[in-house]
Amino acid sequence: MYVPEDPPDVCPACGEPYESVSRHAGGFVVALHDNERYRRVCFHPATTASGDPALDCYHHAHGQVDRAAEGSRSDEPDPVRPTERS
Repeated sequence: MYVPEDPPDVCPACGEPYESVSRHAGGFVVALHDNERYRRVCFHPATTASGDPALDCYHHAHGQVDRAAEGSRSDEPDPVRPTERS
């Protein structure tokens, strides 16, 4: 797993704070059902140092997601926010 050297201050996919970021160029599985550490993982297109396609995974802790959602109904799905490809 590669961690970008200069990560953004907020998640580029949703605009919220995040706990950590990792870059993955191969296959991987994300299963967050009843996850004690992370509430959500956002994905953003990236490339490796050699120019191969990859995904940056922005890991949002429960407290970060819960604070961001204050004031919204808990039964509403997270909004889908399209981002530009880099």
